[in-house]
Amino acid sequence: MSDATTPARTGTSLRETFAKMLDDPSARLLRRVGVVDVGSNSIRMVVFDGAARSPAYFYNEKVMAGLGAGLASTGRLNPEGVTRGLEALRRFAELARGMDVAPLTCVATAAVREAEDGPDFHARAEAESGLTLHVVDGREEARLSGQGVLLGWPDAEGLVCDIGGNSMEVAVVGGGTVGARVSSPLGPFRLQQVKGGAAGRRRHIRAVMKDLGEAVGTGHGRIFLVGGSWRAIARIDMERRGYPMTVLHEYRMTPEDLTATIEHIAATDTATLKAATGISSTRLELVPLAAEVLRELTRAFAPEEFAVSSFGIREGLLYEQMSPSLRERDPLIEAARFTEKKMARMPGFGRKLFQFLLPLFEGASAQRQRLILAACLLHDTAWRAHPDYRAEACFDNVTRANLAALSHPERVFLGVALLHRYKSSRANSPMAPLFALLSADELRDAEVLGKAMRFGAMFSVRNPGTAGRLSVDAGVLRLKLTKTGRALMGEVALARFRSLASAMGATAEVV
Repeated sequence: MSDATTPARTGTSLRETFAKMLDDPSARLLRRVGVVDVGSNSIRMVVFDGAARSPAYFYNEKVMAGLGAGLASTGRLNPEGVTRGLEALRRFAELARGMDVAPLTCVATAAVREAEDGPDFHARAEAESGLTLHVVDGREEARLSGQGVLLGWPDAEGLVCDIGGNSMEVAVVGGGTVGARVSSPLGPFRLQQVKGGAAGRRRHIRAVMKDLGEAVGTGHGRIFLVGGSWRAIARIDMERRGYPMTVLHEYRMTPEDLTATIEHIAATDTATLKAATGISSTRLELVPLAAEVLRELTRAFAPEEFAVSSFGIREGLLYEQMSPSLRERDPLIEAARFTEKKMARMPGFGRKLFQFLLPLFEGASAQRQRLILAACLLHDTAWRAHPDYRAEACFDNVTRANLAALSHPERVFLGVALLHRYKSSRANSPMAPLFALLSADELRDAEVLGKAMRFGAMFSVRNPGTAGRLSVDAGVLRLKLTKTGRALMGEVALARFRSLASAMGATAEVV
């Protein structure tokens, strides 16, 4: 097991490569960036684009090459995996050229760094693809995974646990930084070679967990799960519980939930799990071993909850080059601002709408106000959809989008608000199963926000704040009109104002 306290080093060439990709680290827009992660189980290429603090996935392709299969027993890379891996890298290099993404930043982890023929693969990969492949050590891998979590969760506090095919990295995150970190041999490929059957694996895993606890501490309330095997287990947990959403990022599980799911995995054959979840057979082969690790992780660290992170080492490479000021930006607001700029009819109106509506939400928490701002920025981004489906398109876009810093209930809150931006009622909505993630009060608040946006967007297309001022007092929703506002207050706007008042349980008054 590697040391957990010595500061990590990143090769100068890797830093220089990313410095060139982010022309100005403080800029809000990201020039298209490509990353390739050569892991023990899969090789993935991701191309990021869009808002620098909350990048969109312009392209994402994965090949389950299995480079590290059998490494623990042979000391060498899987020959079939080598062939498939080299093919994938040649393809990715050509794709990058077609997308004008150059250079790709490529990192290799446990399998390549530990195999005796890893240097040979490294040399062939560079010669045949023309790519530069950086082989990172275990502690650096842990640090980058931790930074990936921070990209998605700026306020993350807890333990990041990233499982690959041949290793499992853990890192403490908090205060916007990555602290103690360590690499361990707990990848499923490694566990396949442990002697003594299930009992032997349990003893081995527990011994390693003891060392991990001593290295990074066990008093972590939340564990962030990174890696395909963890995501597969979370997907099975969703299916077992009948959870209404399938977005894995920010999915939360209690230790009790996970224990029940681990037992479910042990009692269910692979074909049944595949049919229920759509997880590939290649991935499912490793899930039972990953579940054994997760069981012991739960026992050893006893967190209050687990949270799934879709962001890991690839996103950590982006975070590496962000300036402190860029890291401090809110990923949700940056993504919403970028979407408004690209897709709204009148970019910039969302902030004006937010200022106009803010008197309705006095006393709202900072967390609620950021959701209100995000909704206002997004309120007009689905205008191209057919009117009959616009409300559902809004809901679907925000609940299924690859957004960061947004919990599942918050996704639904935004979705309901945007649904009511275009539709007065949500009765018989096909999205109804997801409403269960909100309380009755939260549903009401989302409806009020949606109807407020519906009114504000109709009231003035330039700046509703120059047309009138909203206030709420003693059960009366009051709109004080300016001269401009009196000309704008037509019958449709008045009907929407009264609908808003009704949703608030207030009396409408226009003065």
